[in-house]
Amino acid sequence: MNVKITILGTGTSQGIPIIGSDHPVCHSDDFKDKRLRVSAAVEVGDKRFLIDCGPDFRQQMLTNNIKSFNALLFTHEHADHTAGLDDLRPFFFRQGAIQCYMTARVHESLKQRFAYMFVEEDKYPGVADLDIHLFDNDEIEIDGVTITPVLASHGYIPVHGFRIGNVAYMTDVKTIEANEKEKLKGLDILVINALRHEEHRTHLNVDEALQLIEELQPKQTYFTHISHHLGFHEEVEKNLPDNVFLAYDTLQLTSPL
Repeated sequence: MNVKITILGTGTSQGIPIIGSDHPVCHSDDFKDKRLRVSAAVEVGDKRFLIDCGPDFRQQMLTNNIKSFNALLFTHEHADHTAGLDDLRPFFFRQGAIQCYMTARVHESLKQRFAYMFVEEDKYPGVADLDIHLFDNDEIEIDGVTITPVLASHGYIPVHGFRIGNVAYMTDVKTIEANEKEKLKGLDILVINALRHEEHRTHLNVDEALQLIEELQPKQTYFTHISHHLGFHEEVEKNLPDNVFLAYDTLQLTSPL
């Protein structure tokens, strides 16, 4: 059995192209330079798990022909990872309550921002029901699949990545403590953010991400959460180490479980 990950989006909070921007990358004709907000789908056998539900969720589901999934995992509460929550409705209508895994912090944020989805009385009938499962930092088992949360810092708030088999997905990371790095050893595939070349207060830049890769030694790494300031996909990738690549929207990767 394999673990298959589909990269649904690789852009920053504004996506690429950015509205109204005259930056050359925003006018690129290369489809790899057109980046929706970050998200991923992970499949193990006939089970599918989505990671994050951003403002491009509907478009990502249609583009990748995703008609069902077993659970939705949230990395953190920021809008570019949660703003598509209302677009869960078509899945709810077909498969019932959506199984959602999140920390208590994320849950509290969503209850404030999407209050109409969490009311207990007089709930609008078209709103999706969410079956909330809270996790801290312990292993999660969903439909027989073990998922390991990996805690990191997003500069000033906590953020979780997830490891399934020998594939790990990490985004919006600035630092990772040593004990959490142990969870990322022995990977076939690491997907992790690398925002740009310049340093950033809350995200890894390319040099920081490469230093982390040198420490973790995954077989292959794919950068996500990419800013237009990083440059053109093809030009940037030429200057990366042989086992490091830029991810792009719709990219599919597979690893033995």
